[in-house]
Amino acid sequence: MLILCFILCVFVFVVLVRTIAFKPKDVKQENVKDVSFDEEAAVHTLSELIKCKTVSYYDSSLEDNAEFDKLIGLLPTLYPNVMKTLTLTRFPGRALLFHWKGKGDGDPAVFMAHYDVVPVNEDLWDVPAFEAVIKDGAMWGRGTLDTKNTFNGVMSAGENLLKQGFVPENDIYFAFSGGEEINGEGAINIVNYFKEKGISPSIVLDEGGAVVEGIFPGVTQPCGLIGIAEKGMLTLSFDVKSDGGHASAPAPHTPVGILSAACCKVENHPFKCHYTKPVREMFDILGRRSTFLYRMIFANLWCFGWVLDVLGRKNGGEINALIRTTVAFTQMKGSNAPNVVPPEASIVANLRLSPDDSIASAIDYIKNTIKDDRITLSKQDNMEPSGISRTDCKGWESVRNAVEQTWTGCVAAPYLMVQCSDSRHYGCISDKIYKFSAADMTKEEIHSIHGNNERIRIPTIKKCVEFYIRVMREF
Repeated sequence: MLILCFILCVFVFVVLVRTIAFKPKDVKQENVKDVSFDEEAAVHTLSELIKCKTVSYYDSSLEDNAEFDKLIGLLPTLYPNVMKTLTLTRFPGRALLFHWKGKGDGDPAVFMAHYDVVPVNEDLWDVPAFEAVIKDGAMWGRGTLDTKNTFNGVMSAGENLLKQGFVPENDIYFAFSGGEEINGEGAINIVNYFKEKGISPSIVLDEGGAVVEGIFPGVTQPCGLIGIAEKGMLTLSFDVKSDGGHASAPAPHTPVGILSAACCKVENHPFKCHYTKPVREMFDILGRRSTFLYRMIFANLWCFGWVLDVLGRKNGGEINALIRTTVAFTQMKGSNAPNVVPPEASIVANLRLSPDDSIASAIDYIKNTIKDDRITLSKQDNMEPSGISRTDCKGWESVRNAVEQTWTGCVAAPYLMVQCSDSRHYGCISDKIYKFSAADMTKEEIHSIHGNNERIRIPTIKKCVEFYIRVMREF
């Protein structure tokens, strides 16, 4: 009994000491330099981009090529110094690659965005979706957040730096795609060009995280989340065939019933929890700024990691998506008539794969979970998880510093992106790929991305340009 008491006391002591010591680390901060640029011009240029209906569709016959040409035709007027000074190369897939020659021959920096947008149901919008209406201190329009703001931020930063006579130390590229929303080939073609030229970027910066509040347990200050990896994606179809027949005399288990049982098994047996590098680093930075109880958990994942696992299994949500491969059943198909047993039925699941999983391991897990040979699994859209970028290099420090200097009071941290972006294609030529959308967003604004009434506050448009100026000056 005394031995057990002693062990318990030691355990409590270790946990408390680790928790008390789990405080924010001292991070070297660069001197904050002033940033000046034409703020009103930056707002105007974004509004002109929004007015171009560059909607991409998987069915290309629905696309209006004239709107894409209109946007590209506006660039010399909107960003004259960029168009005069930088070399533009166009690639299939509506890809635009601007080359800014630097003083030296070191590895270049690449700044990415896409200028295509998803379709709009304007009947559900409060204002027209392509008129860049200024209302309630914000610009409303499809693409304001995803990602014409970053396109404008990159181009406006370059435009203002050129006006000021700035020449980068090494080459800079602006890499834009006009088909990101449909997984187009534009970014792939640019990467292939870099591979042919033997170019290995010192930094690749694309859309991803943002400055958000109330996103991390117990942390009250704004958090600048910079993606250093992306989860993979797998669309998996579960199919069952039968002889069909009249619903008045069914077999004990119809195709729909068989699939329903499989669905329940998968949902009741989530994938294993994984604390990958992006998640561990995020917890280490933000957890130190949390309340005492959460600090105790994050400082002692070796014994309390199961708490997050259980909470994730029960509640789902963002934390759960960070620590495991998730499965969302999204589509179902059965009989065409209510009184007919379907000869074939299917359900479709969308999986987002943890970096510690793969397409093959995920399919094996699903098979072992449902244990039903009557069900055929077939994969549709799929991509493996991305590589994990470094956080011990100049590229990371430059982005981190720019985030914290642009959004005063914010703490920057790595995180695992649960969405997909064009930057995943760059993993074959760089391990310094960072995903940050250069915006502070409310939950309502985040939900407007790909939704109705997408909009961006006017100060955020200006902050985006400021951020890119800060980063570009480092290269």
